[in-house]
Order: sequence, then C-alpha cells, then structure tokens
Amino acid sequence: MLKQRVITAVILLIVIISALLAPRPEPLVAILIVVAACAAWEWLRLVSSGSGSVPLAGAAAMFLILCLLAFQWFSGSPAAWAMDLRAVLSDILIPLVVFGWIVGATFSVFRADTALRRQAWRIVPAYAAVLAIWTALVLLFQAHGWWLLLSLMMLVWLADIAAYFTGKAFGRHKLAPAVSPGKTWEGAAGGVLAATAWTLLSIRWEGSFGALLAERFPLAVVALAAVLLAALSIVGDLFESLLKRRAGVKDSSGLLPGHGGVFDRIDALLPVAPAAYLLIEMGR
Repeated sequence: MLKQRVITAVILLIVIISALLAPRPEPLVAILIVVAACAAWEWLRLVSSGSGSVPLAGAAAMFLILCLLAFQWFSGSPAAWAMDLRAVLSDILIPLVVFGWIVGATFSVFRADTALRRQAWRIVPAYAAVLAIWTALVLLFQAHGWWLLLSLMMLVWLADIAAYFTGKAFGRHKLAPAVSPGKTWEGAAGGVLAATAWTLLSIRWEGSFGALLAERFPLAVVALAAVLLAALSIVGDLFESLLKRRAGVKDSSGLLPGHGGVFDRIDALLPVAPAAYLLIEMGR
C-alpha cells in the first residue's frame, strides 16, 4: 500500500509541476477540468438520491461546461455571454460558496449528524463548490501565474502535514470525534501555525500568495488571513469525512491508487481556493 501511495504521489506531483511550468495555460487548465469533473462525480455519488447515472451525468455536464468556459476565457475574443458568466461566477457564486463553507459546512461538521442523507437538493452545493474552486484557481492562474497557485497549494499541504504530525505527537483533545476520530485540536493548531508561518515566509518571494497578500494588507491581516485559510482547510477535510461517514465509505472512489479519490485529495483546497481568491480581489 505504501509503495502504491508513493508511486501515485510522485506521478501526480510530476504532472502538476509540469502543467504549472508549461509555457502555455492549456495543460494546467485541462488538468483542472478533469479534476473538477472527477471530484463532482465522487461528491455526487456520496449525496445523490438517484441511480448511478446521476453522478456520471453530473460529472459529464461539469466537464463540458468547464471546457466551454475555458475555451472562451482563454480565447483572444471571448463572447460577451462568457464574460458575463465569468462575472457572475466570480462576484456572486464564489462569495456565496465561501459563506457556505464558513457557516454551513462548519455547522454541519460540529453538529456531526452522520445519518445518511441522499436528497436531490444536496447536488446543488456539491456542484456550486466544485464550480467555485475551478473558477477561483483558473482566474488566479490567469491573473497571477503558476507561482501563486503553487504557493497557495503549499499552504494547504503544509497545514495538512503539520496537523498530522502535531496530532500524532501531542494530540489529546478530539476535534470532531463523531466525524473524524483521529483529528485533534492540538493537530489543528499545528496545522494553522505551519500554514501561517509558510504564508509569512513566502512574502519574501515575489508573486507568491503571501507576497500578494502583503502588497494589499498589513502584516497582521496577512497572518490572520493565513489562520482563516488554514482553518477552512480543516473544515473542508472534516466536511468530506462527514459525507463519507454518512455514505458508509472509506474513500470517495478508487481513482487514485493508494490515495482514494480526487475528492479525497482536494477536500482541503475546496474552501481555501475560493476564499483566497476573495482575499486577493478584496485588496485590489
């Protein structure tokens, strides 16, 4: 299992870094489209009340919509409707989704209702959240380049790694025992500290997420923003754990050998990317 995890992780890392460093945006945008479609399929499998065709149809629709949007947004002369939709997604959908993560997802996690919920309306937040993260990542990449995306992802990765090892070493008080028994308040604190330290350190490097925040806000606000994003990454992780616990599954799928599904890999990034986009735009 460990060997399989390592091989998959190395392949994924090579693919992501290669796409980020590509001279043109198409490779990264294509990867983000595939990731979004896969995550939508996995999320819909956990919450939809229909047959197996509902998640597949939803993922296919997501794929086609995102392909169309990407073609328009990266073309030399995008259609007016595409730019209008871009404004709706960035100015309305992303703020609503961030509010949903902060209030709705956090409430759900700490309420810890693990009873199975397969209702048709639950497809809507799943679709909205996946569309929001894709839009946020694409717009951030389009405006600020690959280094911002990578430095933002590193914030999430470091928070997750630090939370794991801090929890292992010092964890005593359970964070959300009914949802994810292994997570502790001590681990969460370690993750938040690591994410904040990385954000402040990365201010030194031009074009990083930390540097862009520092251009827009005082240092204390930058640190506070890092704390918020790290906390949201934990909420995203716990919320997916809640969905899986309700559905009675360990992983969202088996698409990534040794790692479960795509949703399992991006759960923490789902709330962070839209919130990071809002912070960058707020400071303009």
